[in-house]
Amino acid sequence: MARVYDDERLAGVYQSGNEMPDRSLRDWTHLIGSFTDRPTPAVVEIGAGTGMFCSAMARWLNASTVVGVDTSVPMLTQARLLNAHPSVRYVVGTAESVPTASDRFDLALLSRVVHHLPDRVRAARELARVLRPGGAVVIRTTFRERLDALVYDYWPRLRELDAQRFPSRSELLDDFAAAGFTVRSVTSFARPVTASLRDYHARMTSRPQSKFTQLTAAEFQEGLRRLRADAQEEPTTRPVPVIERYDVAVLSAP
Repeated sequence: MARVYDDERLAGVYQSGNEMPDRSLRDWTHLIGSFTDRPTPAVVEIGAGTGMFCSAMARWLNASTVVGVDTSVPMLTQARLLNAHPSVRYVVGTAESVPTASDRFDLALLSRVVHHLPDRVRAARELARVLRPGGAVVIRTTFRERLDALVYDYWPRLRELDAQRFPSRSELLDDFAAAGFTVRSVTSFARPVTASLRDYHARMTSRPQSKFTQLTAAEFQEGLRRLRADAQEEPTTRPVPVIERYDVAVLSAP
């Protein structure tokens, strides 16, 4: 939840640049929901962004309530426009200070946000406060030792930069253990995000991720040029879906 997320331009392109096919989103949502045994769970998402997962969890998990928390007012404005749902409420807040009562939620989701947290131990303690005893935290991320996204093939300096920002598996688990959490499982899950490399190139043109702000204009354009060249070589009759893989750490609240 870095300050770059206050950028209205980024908020405006974030949904279209990071959405996934309905089937992939549904598969991810069902995986996340499988870590709670509550038939109508109360859910909080930290770093909700434009609310893609919030609305998905309201629709497909039969959640009694979903609270999407983010520091970015522009992101939450987009969330209310694009992913409104009667069971979803979007609020300004941080991982270290969630504006809700204690012992309220059965499930907490942190998707692609844990590397932005300035104090993971403090954030974990706050999650322990708002979760009911035994509630689950699902962390969707990429561990430092497994930075394998396609974006790094075209912008290799991003891998170097992310290696400095993303926690390793042991660092992440140790931080949550310090707050009393116990590890339930650590796994990996992958699903298509675009139907073809051409589609992937089209979405990257808008620089829809905050990490692109770390590149110079020349660096970004060079990577985009190489991506465009590869996309143009892809046979239109045999497109290959672009798959994104994430590490999934699931921890139980004390």
